[in-house]
Amino acid sequence: MVSPVESRRSPKPKSGPSSPIVFLGTCIAGVAVVFLYSYLNSTSDFSSSSLEALESVPSLISRRHDKYLYWGTRIDCPGKHCQSCEGLAHQESSLRCALEEALFLQRTFVMPSRMCINPIHNNKGFFHQSDNASAEENWNANSCSMDSLYDIGLISETVPVILDNSKMWYKVLTTSMKLGDRGVSHVERVTRVDLKNTSFSNLLLINRTASPLSWFAECKNRNNRSALILPYSFLPSMAAKKLRNAADKIKEILGDYDAIHVRRGDRLKTRRDRNGVERTLSPHLDRDTRPEFILRRIEKWVPPGRTLYIASNERTPGFFSPLSVRYKLAYSSNYSRLLETLIENNYQLFMIERLILMGAKTFIRTFKEDDTDLYLTDDPKKNTKNWQIPVYTMDEKGR
Repeated sequence: MVSPVESRRSPKPKSGPSSPIVFLGTCIAGVAVVFLYSYLNSTSDFSSSSLEALESVPSLISRRHDKYLYWGTRIDCPGKHCQSCEGLAHQESSLRCALEEALFLQRTFVMPSRMCINPIHNNKGFFHQSDNASAEENWNANSCSMDSLYDIGLISETVPVILDNSKMWYKVLTTSMKLGDRGVSHVERVTRVDLKNTSFSNLLLINRTASPLSWFAECKNRNNRSALILPYSFLPSMAAKKLRNAADKIKEILGDYDAIHVRRGDRLKTRRDRNGVERTLSPHLDRDTRPEFILRRIEKWVPPGRTLYIASNERTPGFFSPLSVRYKLAYSSNYSRLLETLIENNYQLFMIERLILMGAKTFIRTFKEDDTDLYLTDDPKKNTKNWQIPVYTMDEKGR
């Protein structure tokens, strides 16, 4: 289902708010009517807390900018990912990019009220795919409310946010009906610097169509960390309060601890070349994330006898048990009584684990992401083309 605002897309990219007033007024009136109808009939699709997430915090209303930025009803949609669903990290990169633009433009960001959950990254078994259901119904069944993941009020202390199923968003749409050509404009292929000029600055609402590849493609310098407005740690630290509270309880139980994040699972994917030889994008990863190699790698960083929290997507029972010869091991499963009534999907579990990892005295990643990182493998995190033969011993070399 395409968002009412998105349905106003013009056939050609616009460089300014120059649509005819009559056409604009008619379109916005239609938007408001459609949104009002959907709003009054959507209480079963969205959590009640989402509807009042920001309005219930009076101190945040004064921080909200009086102009708005809308990127779409779903993360990375419009675009090639409208009918698919990327993982949490991918979606967070896109969401952070949109929040950065709102911060740069000094506008309130209209955040999607739901996030899709990739079934590859979830084993809670609550997905309900039906042949008779519409694509929209299946998408809603495989998604969760944004405020079940993030603290909307906490985010708004840095970047003012409203959800796209909130009363405030309805008020924005109805107000735009009264403003004529100063109400809303659809923009495409326009940089954030250009959006800050006077031809856009007086608009109540900017309806942005981001890159059809992914939202984060709009942040051209995302690989240059010094160019980031919001740090990579921003959204992980904005976890919903119940998730933060759970992480704090676990950290209190752990006491003084170290932690490693071991990425295996999907990253160990192989394929056969034309000669039938198996190849992979990370030739040393399977070797470097096995217990005997982890022990060798981390001995200079983590002294014997320390409590070591392990976060991993490895599903083999007891896989990391050999590490217990040197360390006291801890996993999220040790705290199942605390988590089982709280966790609805693996995105929530991963967000809790990220907070636990961030609280460790020494934290070791799987891949190097920054010059100061400690990491398990020298394989690059980003590799999409060079398929190599897996290496399993210290004296082998990938080819």
